[in-house]
Amino acid sequence: MFQFNNDLPRLRVLGIESSCDETGVAVYDSHRGLLGDALHSQVAMHQAYGGVVPELASRDHIARTLPLLAQTLELAQCGMAEIDVIAYTRGPGLAGALLVGAGLACALAMATDKPVLGVHHLEGHLLSPLLSDPGLDFPFVALLVSGGHTMLLDVRALGHYRLLGETVDDAAGEAFDKSAKLLGLGYPGGPALARLAAEGNPRAFALPRPKLHSADLDFSFAGLKTAVLTQVNRIGGDLTAQRRADLAASTQEAITDVLAAKAVDALAAAGRDTLVVAGGVGANRRLRDKLDIACSRIGARVRYPDLQWCTDNGPMIAHAACRRVVAGLAHPRRDYAFDVRPRWDLTDLAD
Repeated sequence: MFQFNNDLPRLRVLGIESSCDETGVAVYDSHRGLLGDALHSQVAMHQAYGGVVPELASRDHIARTLPLLAQTLELAQCGMAEIDVIAYTRGPGLAGALLVGAGLACALAMATDKPVLGVHHLEGHLLSPLLSDPGLDFPFVALLVSGGHTMLLDVRALGHYRLLGETVDDAAGEAFDKSAKLLGLGYPGGPALARLAAEGNPRAFALPRPKLHSADLDFSFAGLKTAVLTQVNRIGGDLTAQRRADLAASTQEAITDVLAAKAVDALAAAGRDTLVVAGGVGANRRLRDKLDIACSRIGARVRYPDLQWCTDNGPMIAHAACRRVVAGLAHPRRDYAFDVRPRWDLTDLAD
């Protein structure tokens, strides 16, 4: 089991997350865990546009990061002098948004003579269940469902990730969001669709389960989105409130059926008995219920991050950086030249 060694010198990491539409800052301590964090969501700003506007996201990160930093340090009851490493999200994400966090982190590190480290956004999500359950053992299979990413990974140890399957087109989160838009729901679509689904009949519409019975562990949700569009067009003006709820419930049922079935198949393929779920879609109650039942049937364990750590946040970046440094898998630097990687393969994490 990987765990922090309290006999080693204490490491305090300041983490900055700015990959998309949340600005997060946190301080994580290798001996005491999370000391403080602050988060600002841009949801209200982007609602008028029905989705994230990259330029607006970047500008808002600029305005929010320093006040959030001050708030976090106050909550953590420490100053910059007590920070050992400054970490930031290097990618993947929106290029402009990533540059805000990277630029601030490196400027702050230079001004305070601290080393800096770029972190993979998806590794932050992947390790987020360990924020509330630090004793979680490796190895395990991870179902990572965050934004435009849906993938299954065999997590053999910290930093050792083997891809088992991924989406070939739309990710699960995109299927939720695009279907929600077709139903006239607001942004963010996924949570809105889940709320409406609670009022509907999940068997009212016979929607496809793409690749449910395929021989691989890949996903495909583009066809499901098209099927939802077909139903909306077919119903036309007769799309009553109840019919909308039924279609939302049927859509959620189709997406979660595929995710749960593939996750169980991945456990068998990798020979593991523990499933870890991470990312925003991991907050979906229907998905959690199905995974709990499916894993119980085969004698497997399933672990989730706390709901507050499902969406993008600063603690997951500070925590991932701290674990990598303590394990000797990453080496913070002091040259302060930086780049960002809007596209970055999670299995390519060479320091």
